[in-house]
Amino acid sequence: MMTAWLLAAMLAGARGVSPPERSYYVFVASEGVDRIQLVRFGPSGIAVDRSFRIGLVPTEASGPHGLAVAPDGKNFYVSTGHGTPYGSLWKFRTSDEKPSGRVELGLFPATLQISPEGYLAYVVNFNLYGEMVPSSVSVVATDEMVEVARIPTCVMPHGSRLNPKGTKHYSACMMDDMLVEIDTKTLAVSRHFALTKGQEHGMAGAPMAHPASNMPAITCSPTWAQPSADGSKVYVACNKANEIVEIDADSWTITRRFSAGNGVYNLAVTHDGKLLLATNKRGQSVSIFDLVAGKEIKRLPTKRKVVHGVAVAPDDRYAFISVEGIGSEPGTVEVVDLRSLETAATVDVGSMAGGIDVWKEE
Repeated sequence: MMTAWLLAAMLAGARGVSPPERSYYVFVASEGVDRIQLVRFGPSGIAVDRSFRIGLVPTEASGPHGLAVAPDGKNFYVSTGHGTPYGSLWKFRTSDEKPSGRVELGLFPATLQISPEGYLAYVVNFNLYGEMVPSSVSVVATDEMVEVARIPTCVMPHGSRLNPKGTKHYSACMMDDMLVEIDTKTLAVSRHFALTKGQEHGMAGAPMAHPASNMPAITCSPTWAQPSADGSKVYVACNKANEIVEIDADSWTITRRFSAGNGVYNLAVTHDGKLLLATNKRGQSVSIFDLVAGKEIKRLPTKRKVVHGVAVAPDDRYAFISVEGIGSEPGTVEVVDLRSLETAATVDVGSMAGGIDVWKEE
């Protein structure tokens, strides 16, 4: 009898997609079932290698949302959005997934990234269930797992990304239509950029807080801020406008706009700076943009709805996509071959798969 993997391999070969010569290991968080999974994609196919539950009390939801592997690969970090009332940042060893630290942060900690030297974690406090008031970015010392700063930004920050040198941090605020830049030397907001259509402009310093009764019109509703491979540009996903905005980090002006898929959500760039990948949350698809030509070159449908995160392998060979699924459906990790621009493999994981990062390749 033909195995499922052999059939998948034959179909992939017909599309010009061949199995990888090495194995890639990817961690993914499933918010709906409080589970973290290690997915392996290699010559023998794709599978969930290991899985474990995250949380303090088995009967209470933890809501793992963001996930990031440390640059040295020895630890990975997971933000949990639920708490009483605050969420947390957890530290785990990659070797055996044993917890080695936890710190309580703000309301619904979400996207996170570790600084290039591995000493600090930057976590946005998304404040999903709270009042529409300005929230913050938490900065955590990863050795001690202690919050060393909480930097006020704007309403509902999401997408936490550092430039390659680690000198600037970027996040986007969904309900303020705004991009915010933090100087990592001073741990303070250095600039912000208004993204409301017809009112786009960059300014120095922190944004002014708006009372809930006087919120600005929302035309962009940004969900992600992704620096380019060299840090010269910042790409912002306008989830409401179905558009990606390119901002020059030096002049602090808009340089290009890309028409994107329905509900463009999370972004990632290849390490060589050639491609930009975008998940389309409402569009059940992943878009691939050629950054030199400035145009979308492929849009791939996903197996399930509610497309979430994207992580690129260190060698730029594959991209790994997390898909939440809906209702009682499981989530999915989907692999995109960045040479053929086709889907290479998919595997089911826990429901509401969100935070995703590549651990290693071997």
